[in-house]
Amino acid sequence: MAGKRCSRLSALQVALIVLLIILTVVCVSLIVVFVTRKTDTEDSHNSWLEVGPVPPNSAGVTVTDQGPYLIGVGRADCTGPPAEIPLMGYANPQQTAAGIHTRLFSRAFIIDDGSRRVVFVTADVGMISQRLRLEVLQALKEKYGDLYRQDNVVLSGTHTHCGPAGYFQYTLFMLTSKGYIKASMEPLVNGIVKSIDIAHSNMKQGRIYRHRGELGDSSLNRSPHSYLNNPEKERQRYKSNTDKQVLVLKFTDLDGNGMGMISWFAVHAVSMNYTNRMVSSDNMGYASYLLEKDKNPGELPGQGSFVAGFSSSNLGDVTPNTRGPYCVNTGLPCDYLNSSCPVGGTKMCQAFGPGDDMFDSTRIIGHNIYLKAKELYANASEEVTGPIQSAHQWVNMTDVTVKINDTHTVSTCKPALGHSFGAGTIDGGGDLNFTQGAVEGDPFWDGIRDTLLGPPSNQTKECHHPKPILLSTGEMNWPLPWHPQIVDVQIITIGSVAVIAVPGEMTTMSGRRLREAVKEELESVDTFSNTEVVIAGLSNVYTHYITTYEEYQVQRYEGASTIYGPHTLTAYLSKYRQLAKAIAQDRVSELPVGPEPPFFTKNLFNLMGAAAVDRKPINTSFGDVLEQVLPLYRQGDVVSVTFVAGNPRHSGDISDKTFVTVEIYENRTETWKVVYNDASWETRFHWLKGPGRQNNATVEWHIPPSAPVGSYRIRHFGHYKELKDLRPIIKPYEGSSDVFTVMSSYYYHSQNLPVHDHNS
Repeated sequence: MAGKRCSRLSALQVALIVLLIILTVVCVSLIVVFVTRKTDTEDSHNSWLEVGPVPPNSAGVTVTDQGPYLIGVGRADCTGPPAEIPLMGYANPQQTAAGIHTRLFSRAFIIDDGSRRVVFVTADVGMISQRLRLEVLQALKEKYGDLYRQDNVVLSGTHTHCGPAGYFQYTLFMLTSKGYIKASMEPLVNGIVKSIDIAHSNMKQGRIYRHRGELGDSSLNRSPHSYLNNPEKERQRYKSNTDKQVLVLKFTDLDGNGMGMISWFAVHAVSMNYTNRMVSSDNMGYASYLLEKDKNPGELPGQGSFVAGFSSSNLGDVTPNTRGPYCVNTGLPCDYLNSSCPVGGTKMCQAFGPGDDMFDSTRIIGHNIYLKAKELYANASEEVTGPIQSAHQWVNMTDVTVKINDTHTVSTCKPALGHSFGAGTIDGGGDLNFTQGAVEGDPFWDGIRDTLLGPPSNQTKECHHPKPILLSTGEMNWPLPWHPQIVDVQIITIGSVAVIAVPGEMTTMSGRRLREAVKEELESVDTFSNTEVVIAGLSNVYTHYITTYEEYQVQRYEGASTIYGPHTLTAYLSKYRQLAKAIAQDRVSELPVGPEPPFFTKNLFNLMGAAAVDRKPINTSFGDVLEQVLPLYRQGDVVSVTFVAGNPRHSGDISDKTFVTVEIYENRTETWKVVYNDASWETRFHWLKGPGRQNNATVEWHIPPSAPVGSYRIRHFGHYKELKDLRPIIKPYEGSSDVFTVMSSYYYHSQNLPVHDHNS
């Protein structure tokens, strides 16, 4: 009996021990889970800017598919050297920089849904080159690792034709830009990256709203003859031969306070024409300037937390010069088919904007775009919700084959430019005797080409038919390839909004077909409905124009500049459909990355010599005034002052600096306050390269009607180069005008005049 009792106690003890062990394990597990979750929450709260998880805000709000996003906005100066560098856009060798009309800025927008993140940048630049994108991505990788990549970062250019050139790695663009110029590239890379840095560091929870409307009287189709070659049934679906719609995305914090906005509208930024030599952000930049001025009261341009990005779209055949073209030497209409004049050819056929001059036209068009965006922003109430996606591929655009039906396939070609490329457009005609609409070559120019560069191959000629080839760039590789072969195709989706990053200038109808194709693929699944599809033009890499197959047959400038042949659009439609389908089916990870583009390190050339040593008139110093201001002005007048100046290239990195200030004397504090600088619309900084390397700088201030009455002065800052012991030395200088008075009227009593004995 005793033995059995002992055995039973032993069994009971074992059972209790096992139970105790189980309870201990459970308790320990619960403690570990609790501590781990607590640690993870704290870690994500401390490091969400780096890795993407979203912390709850004070109200306990977290990012979900239907909730707010994590949003960051940023803006940074990306202005390059405003002297001697060619301006990018018109390919006019005489159009070299000589001052600043307005500064150039990069504007970045980061959106995060808690799982994925996208970046959209619109920069005041002619276009994003492949080299610029690769250098930006390289810089981002060094800072952020794999957070910002080629698949989730979109870089788009506003298409101003008045920014410094020299940021390309392909021979054709280097030839028209005096090479690859680091002094141009570095401010762009640094400015774009800095705008992303600022957006990254300022991210907070917020909401996005979308709204669209139409803007008239601000655009005109510059190749209506090509547009009319599209099928009539297709054309009848649209009210106009240009896209009038404006799409606005509005970004707010959780309290409804505005953070920023992006607006897309299809129009060329060529209100400033090819005679302008000042760096300028043109009409799109002026729209940004006005809206940011509204939302950041009292701040100078480029300052303030609200960021207003105005992005390009399918602007390929769209001009802001709404008065249309006429022969400037006779006043008669240009030839409708080839946009030329009986005397003077294409150079005399010019289109003009609505204003008295290019500055006034820029103001009018920019103001129109601003007003519409402001209205749409104010009334935006449709909230954007849903997950974020991004899809990207590199594509060899010289070798894309598309099956169009059961029996036929079409292919793209090696790059080539047609004869009408040499004619230019009504926004800036060529100097030689080329005309738009040429479907036959010219024996004279073909002979010169064959002698200097060699003839195009029969295969390339057949592939590009009916384009008569002027430059067979895809068969020209010295010292580097003349055109890109590998291009980016990319789509990002933010909830119900899809942004198509297009590597060039799509015409109106090309853009319509692309938007329709992408929308169809996205909405083939229930995840997407009522999708807003928008094109961001001039994105990621520049490949000239993209016309429809029908427009290509006419061979006006846009068709001649569709470098991958008549089926270019067909190839893009196929590639973007694949991206959209992958997004819709959540199979982006299965997309092939594609062949990586080259990053050339050898044979890049620079035809820009170093800026020369500066000289000055006898008995003067740099910064001295050569032509002084008047003592008295009224609102609406133009103040002008000229200084002894150095070459602005000697100032190096000019971001966040200024060559000019307009300052008002504040009697209350007895100090001078800067009210305008060289980024302001109201100022113009003209640099004149004089004889004997004696340079001048003339500063204009166009006094606005709202300028307060008071005492003002204009100051100029710069650097000059001199030789000391045969070594170049760069020194800073500054100069100031006399104090002058701004009055509301010339009729005044002397006792009411401000006193001018202020100390500087």
